[in-house]
Amino acid sequence: MRKLKNNELGRISVDEFKAVEKTPIIVVLDNVRSLNNIGSVFRTSDAFLIEKIYLCGISATPPNKDIHKTALGATESVDWEYVEETLDIIKKLKADNVKVLSIEQAENSTKLDTFLPKNDEKYAIVMGNEVKGVQQEVINASDFCIEIPQLGTKHSLNISVTTGVVIWDLFTKIRSL
Repeated sequence: MRKLKNNELGRISVDEFKAVEKTPIIVVLDNVRSLNNIGSVFRTSDAFLIEKIYLCGISATPPNKDIHKTALGATESVDWEYVEETLDIIKKLKADNVKVLSIEQAENSTKLDTFLPKNDEKYAIVMGNEVKGVQQEVINASDFCIEIPQLGTKHSLNISVTTGVVIWDLFTKIRSL
């Protein structure tokens, strides 16, 4: 095996990214405070052709050098929008027939490994604040609460890691439909 060089990776341009069919997933960041986490979410969203990111509440927005440090230009490729109140965008997405999935540990949550997306539906995943998680009112308005099964002692993952796990899981399930 030989490690591939950057020019062998088949990267598409920003214009090609904008034109290509997207994965029917939207990411909603509910009061995410870490600029590095926000940048990582952009980079992961670029990698899996995510349709859009909504930055809500205290979540910072591009352009920002600390977001750029981890996004590595993904703020230029992935569509994004700032919305002050997370609940406002949740209501709008639901009115547009988008299924809203809050990613949170909660009573009667659905385990990520057992969640099966449907072929004809678009999904919004809501990622919460690093300390407080997803707001309860947002969970109440969601169609599903999805939880990543965790078996160790911590039962907590960084938001950028959680976003990557959830996007990868949904991406592979949706692509196999």
